[in-house]
Amino acid sequence: MIDLKMHMPSLARHEGVWDGMYRYYDPEGNKTDEHASRLICRITGNDDAPYHQTNNYSWADGRTEIRDFKTTYSFGRIIFDNDLIYGWCTQIPEDDFHRTLMLYWQRKGEEGLELYEMIQLSDCGNLRNRIWHWYRKGVLVQRTLIDEKRVSHNWKQITGNSFAGEALEA
Repeated sequence: MIDLKMHMPSLARHEGVWDGMYRYYDPEGNKTDEHASRLICRITGNDDAPYHQTNNYSWADGRTEIRDFKTTYSFGRIIFDNDLIYGWCTQIPEDDFHRTLMLYWQRKGEEGLELYEMIQLSDCGNLRNRIWHWYRKGVLVQRTLIDEKRVSHNWKQITGNSFAGEALEA
């Protein structure tokens, strides 16, 4: 059995339910979109998908979207490989404070589009900030800034299809 809490303790600190806001900017710094989010981050104990993340997005105009990411584990990285993306996430061992995760992924079906993400977790473990740099054929085309707050450590209490707006125990 893969023990992600042992192999990737920095990732394990992200387990739980996170509410936040995604803000998108063009290369000149102009905001192009924003939406609210609820992410459910699970360390499953299942070798087939040791890390499983479900992203729930909602826009002010009523649109919603759910994206589900099951991963595998290989040599210090979780691997994303689904219909939308292929990529990886790893801890940064040089971070003496164990706050940083780095991700890289390619968008499937969008030739030459790849993203780099850095995630910073607060010392209290209940706040995190993320930034995505989007590149098309090596040229920056967009940035996404994400600010989140953990609303629960207990992802197992989440039920239903949307996961959104349910009362949660911390």
